[in-house]
Amino acid sequence: MSRELVGAEFQLPHESATADDCARLRSLPAVLPGGLRADEERPCRLETASVLCRAPGDAVLTGLRDLDVLDAPLEGRIGIAADVALLVQHGTVVGWSLTDPALYLTTGFAAPDPAPPSPATRRLLSSCLDLITDPLLDKVQDGEPAALARLLETHRALRAQREDRQRADALLALIGTLVEDYGNQ
Repeated sequence: MSRELVGAEFQLPHESATADDCARLRSLPAVLPGGLRADEERPCRLETASVLCRAPGDAVLTGLRDLDVLDAPLEGRIGIAADVALLVQHGTVVGWSLTDPALYLTTGFAAPDPAPPSPATRRLLSSCLDLITDPLLDKVQDGEPAALARLLETHRALRAQREDRQRADALLALIGTLVEDYGNQ
């Protein structure tokens, strides 16, 4: 009824940008506090991001419409929730950023654990992101032994993790289809 944003779903692109491309994002404008308010009550859809930029240690994930976005400076980042911002260029939303994604790992629509993620969870998040994005995703799908070994090693580590169980379960769900489809090759 208020026409304010009540929920958002972001999908991780399967293509990872190169480290050189991601380095071009280092000079992002500061996040402007804000939010979204629609002119009328109706669903809102933004263009799906096609490429993922990962900061060192996956401290920040940035989804971009395409790499051409990096050819011009961003005009702004509008904060729409804690640690979530929309990227604006030439008056258009061209992507999103999520700071500290490990903190928000959860399955389904469960509330995230308010405790900080364990160091093991942060490392496993990076391993899982490697597995679900190119070029490693292609290697898993092609059945390359080293890539499959990494998939199974990450799967075992997640299943064995005792601390931070809710986040480990979310990561298991993230790579579960890969394990089912390619883990027994």
